[in-house]
Amino acid sequence: MSCIGKVLLKFDSQFDVNEKKKLRDGLSAVLQIDQTLWLANDETLSLERLTVTSQAAVGELIYAGHQQFALNELLDLPSPPTSPQEFEEADIEGLAYDEAEHYLWLIGSHSLKRKQADAGKTDRENIERLSKVSNDGNRYLLARIPVVEEGGTLQLVRTATDSQRTAALLRGEQSLNALTKALKHDEHLRDFFAIPGKDNGFDIEGLAVAGKRLFIGLRGPVLRGWAIILEIEPRIDEHDSYSMNLANIGEDCHLYNKHFLQLDGLGIRDLCVDGNDLLILAGPTMDLDGPVTVSRWVNGVQTTGDSVVPRENLVKVLDVPFGQRGDHGEGMTLFSAGDGSGSQLLLVYDSPLGRGSGGSVEADIFGLK
Repeated sequence: MSCIGKVLLKFDSQFDVNEKKKLRDGLSAVLQIDQTLWLANDETLSLERLTVTSQAAVGELIYAGHQQFALNELLDLPSPPTSPQEFEEADIEGLAYDEAEHYLWLIGSHSLKRKQADAGKTDRENIERLSKVSNDGNRYLLARIPVVEEGGTLQLVRTATDSQRTAALLRGEQSLNALTKALKHDEHLRDFFAIPGKDNGFDIEGLAVAGKRLFIGLRGPVLRGWAIILEIEPRIDEHDSYSMNLANIGEDCHLYNKHFLQLDGLGIRDLCVDGNDLLILAGPTMDLDGPVTVSRWVNGVQTTGDSVVPRENLVKVLDVPFGQRGDHGEGMTLFSAGDGSGSQLLLVYDSPLGRGSGGSVEADIFGLK
């Protein structure tokens, strides 16, 4: 299925990561809530909000009015920034919205990172760079933030004054939280926590919410061609309304369920709920050009316990076009243009090719079947 429309995302350059890296060049997650789009760049410690402003031409909407929300002002981060220029990135890779409770959920990659080789360095310097692995505390972030309507638009707040809703994150410490602690002895995943995410190590990319449960997509590891989705149920700590623990789920009272999906060797890049179904954006686990697809797991959110889902139980929705060294599908959200055109899917890209003037970039709209 081909692209049926475009959305122009206009970012304010004052919020760019630095002089060389614009926000548009590293979009990792996107979420539509009413007339707003919420986006994350994987090298920041913030969320970005854009609001629909006008239709520039047939088939293209403009989202602008950029407002940035600093996560350290909303959450008690594992590694608070020392200054606006000195901070550990959160590597946010998934956004989801709980429509019933009006919370925006977000999740970091929970992964180690390895330095890249640099064309401006010598061979010896690059060999040394490739040996360096770091473990940043803010990457181990799973949180929810109240969404409120103020001044005719949507805002994120630490505490909603009209209710008992508070921002909260999953209990943890530096480079460890309740999720990774629960998975530390898992027979399928325990050996991958020592491997950087982009080396097929443990790497979260994708988040969806269904009632009290969260579905978490793993870019890696992929086990003999099978991708993994984790299912958990966070619960507010009875002694601290800004902190969450994992509740026991299912008849076996486990802290998590595992779902194995046969995605032909691809890892999961994003998730979103469509009714009782789960839509899965899949792509290569490594840093390379390769197939990008969206599949539908019919009745996926109604599954109980662990599961194994062969390819014949997944419905291919679309093959996403990808470019050479760019346009890698990174985030998706159910999308409505407000014109009665029906269900659609909006995709944003890592290293996008559709760059506009200033800090703008195009996102693609696809029909959804």
